[in-house]
Amino acid sequence: MKISRKSFISKLFFGALGFIALDAFWFEKYVVDWTIYDISKNETDKIKVLQLSDLHLHKIKSFHRTIAKRINKENPDALLITGDSINYTSELSILDEFLKLIDHHILKIATLGNKEYEGRIDFDTLRSVYEVNNGMLLINQNHVLNIKNRAINIMGIDDYLAGNANYFMASQNVNTSLDTIVLNHRPEYRDEIDSINKSLKIPLKLILCGHTHGGQVTFFGKVIFKPNGSGRYLKGWYKSDESLMYVSRGIGTSIIDVRFGARAEASIFYV
Repeated sequence: MKISRKSFISKLFFGALGFIALDAFWFEKYVVDWTIYDISKNETDKIKVLQLSDLHLHKIKSFHRTIAKRINKENPDALLITGDSINYTSELSILDEFLKLIDHHILKIATLGNKEYEGRIDFDTLRSVYEVNNGMLLINQNHVLNIKNRAINIMGIDDYLAGNANYFMASQNVNTSLDTIVLNHRPEYRDEIDSINKSLKIPLKLILCGHTHGGQVTFFGKVIFKPNGSGRYLKGWYKSDESLMYVSRGIGTSIIDVRFGARAEASIFYV
């Protein structure tokens, strides 16, 4: 049976449209890209950390359970959460439910994003949710992670625009002989971190950010919208004289519930 040119073009158009819709509304949102990077200098005693960013939890879906199952299988030395975990106070119980899916013995270290501020979430309650799940919330604070005969600083920076990001405050009493991982939601603040660190001389091993969602919706590499505080950064690796930074595409969505050209991501780092 012959197909007319008009019918062929019509079928091709609607087929492509269906593929794009499937990709944007399902695949890129729910099939998480697990990226793995080894930036360690030592072949022994590597510390394994796993980054989650921009969860934007509204309810626990099957893919959240799959994420938790993968985290448990990976069994990282620490789970690092770089802000925008929830949008509203009413979702604190959902965050608690998600964290309870993750093995209790895995240490969770989190910092804030803009959504925790915009949703006027009670930070004392948020801190308690992390603490009961073997976690901590760092707001311009630092913590020493002792593991595998090594010690490494973890710093959590407050949100750059909605909060009071203060790298100098976060570095108070930090051991400058140790490698340091910085959790910093909005990547634009990295430029100030670099500037301040020129005098502090803290050995910055890695800065982990989120916020941008990798553009969330992109066409042929072109980004339609980047949120304030993204600066010149979008996704992936950025290196300067002072620091090495990774910007995660994150897990959840914001404003519109689709992803296109910016697949959801969770990252594993060996440091």
